[in-house]
Amino acid sequence: MTPPLCLLFDSDGTLVDSEILLAEVMGEILPAFGLPFSARQYMEEFRGVRFKTIIEALEARHGALVDGRFPVMEDEMRGLMERRMRAELQPIAGMPAALDALSAHPKAVVSNGPEPKIRCAMESTGLAPHFGDNLFSAYTLQVWKPDPDLYRQAAAAMGQAPERCVVIDDATVGVAAGLAAGMHVVHLNHFPEEEATPEGAIAIRHASELPAVVARLADSA
Repeated sequence: MTPPLCLLFDSDGTLVDSEILLAEVMGEILPAFGLPFSARQYMEEFRGVRFKTIIEALEARHGALVDGRFPVMEDEMRGLMERRMRAELQPIAGMPAALDALSAHPKAVVSNGPEPKIRCAMESTGLAPHFGDNLFSAYTLQVWKPDPDLYRQAAAAMGQAPERCVVIDDATVGVAAGLAAGMHVVHLNHFPEEEATPEGAIAIRHASELPAVVARLADSA
């Protein structure tokens, strides 16, 4: 019997509904450090993008931070984000049931966020048992989406060939990374009226659609 496909999930916006929390936290913290920013700007322009890359883009527009202020700002942002996650974070609608239905598949979380944030998200929402220690952080591996090597390294650590992996990601940077890695890609598109699903990826609008899509991919693999 062919082994089940390996499922590689993004975290923010895919497994957990953290994007608006992060947008609000950044909209609060960044202006205090002299970088104009709003929650809406994060959602429209920077969703899923590495924090340092966002700051570099804002510095190019508004001027550089004072030397030594980036680590302070990042620490404040991470601390406030963790407090809000532990108090408010919820799984993406339909995702717990989808994960239950996909229990036979090996799974991992592959995120542009730091590992403590990934663990906090999984623990806060009760999703941790689905993944165990299969948590792959760009900060640990030192490669960030849209670089496909983040997904490739996660697949290798899981003992899986790229063609036996399914990436599930809501952000365009993650979808691009999965496609470039030579994997099946499911785009959980929360904004289909505003965001097109790249060619080669499968679009879904709700997590409840995921088990059927994975079953079709398994049949055709």
